Amino acid sequence: MKTKTTQSPTLAARYIANGEIVAFPTETVYGLGANIFNEDAIRKIFEAKGRPADNPLIAHIADLSQLKSVTSEIPPVAEQLIEAFFPGPLTLVLPKHKTVPAIATAGLNTIGVRMPGHPIAQQLLRACGVPLVAPSANLSGRPSPTTWQAVRDDLSGRIACILKGDQTKVGLESTVVDCTGDRPKILRAGGITLEQLRAVVPETELADSEDSSAPKSPGMKYRHYSPRAQVFISNFPQFTMPGGEAGYIGIDPPARPDAFQKVLLCKDIAEYAHSLFQFFRECDDLGIKTIYCQAVSEGGLGLALMDRIRRAAHE
Repeated sequence: MKTKTTQSPTLAARYIANGEIVAFPTETVYGLGANIFNEDAIRKIFEAKGRPADNPLIAHIADLSQLKSVTSEIPPVAEQLIEAFFPGPLTLVLPKHKTVPAIATAGLNTIGVRMPGHPIAQQLLRACGVPLVAPSANLSGRPSPTTWQAVRDDLSGRIACILKGDQTKVGLESTVVDCTGDRPKILRAGGITLEQLRAVVPETELADSEDSSAPKSPGMKYRHYSPRAQVFISNFPQFTMPGGEAGYIGIDPPARPDAFQKVLLCKDIAEYAHSLFQFFRECDDLGIKTIYCQAVSEGGLGLALMDRIRRAAHE
C-alpha cells in the first residue's frame, strides 16, 4: 500500500468514507482514525498497529450532538466535565450505544469519548460527518507520535493516508476518566490534570493502578511508549553518569552533559512532556542505547509525565 500524505482534511475524509484509516493530528498525539461504525475499517487499525484486540479504542467526536450516537447515557458528573473541558485533551468513559461495534470497545459495554480541540482534527471530523475511533498512530509499544514524520516512520505502507500538521502541543495522550461508577476515576493521567478535574468535581480520584483486568482505557495493560533504547529514571541528575552511547532529558542538567551523546534540557514540566516522545525517537535514530530521564514531582502534568516515563522504563 502506498501511503498518501496530505494537508487537506477533505481529501483525508474521502479515505475514511471509503473504509480506509487515516492518521491525523490532535492536541495530544497523532491519532489513527476509522469510521466508528465500519467494523472492517476498525480492523485495519488493529492490523496496521499490531494492536491487541482487547485494547479498547477512543471515539472522537466533532461536536456534542454526536454524543448520542456513541453513548447510551451521560451521567451528571460527565456533563460537568464535558462543560468544563470539551473540546480538549480529556476522554470520558461512558456507557456505549448499542450501535457501536464490539470491536471498537474490546467487547466492553463502555466507550471512551473525547472531543479534540485541534483545528485540523476538528476539520477532519466535520468533513467525515461521523465519529472516528482513533488510538495513537504508531506501532503498538512504540513512543506515541507527536509529528507526522514519526507516523510515517512507523506506518508508511501500512495505512492509506497521513493528514499532516505541526508537532502536537501537549505531547502526551489525553486524560481518561471513568464516569460509570459512584465517583469519577482517572484511568490514565494525561493533558488534563487531577487538580483541574477536582476543581470541577472534587470527588475525582485515581483508579487503582494494580487493576488491569478488562481495562476500560488504552494505556492500562500493555507495554507502551518504549524506544528501542533502555530507559532509566534519574532521581539525582547531578550524579547521572552515562555508560556508552546515552541520552539525557530533563529540566536540570546532568553533572557531565558532555558525556552524553544527546542532551535535551526543558524549561518546565510542560515542555518536558511536549518533548519526551520525540526525544525518544530521535535517540533511536542516533542509535543511542540508553536514555536517562529526570524524575519530576507528580503534581499537575508531572503525574502523566512520570507515568509515561515509568512505562517506557518498564517499571
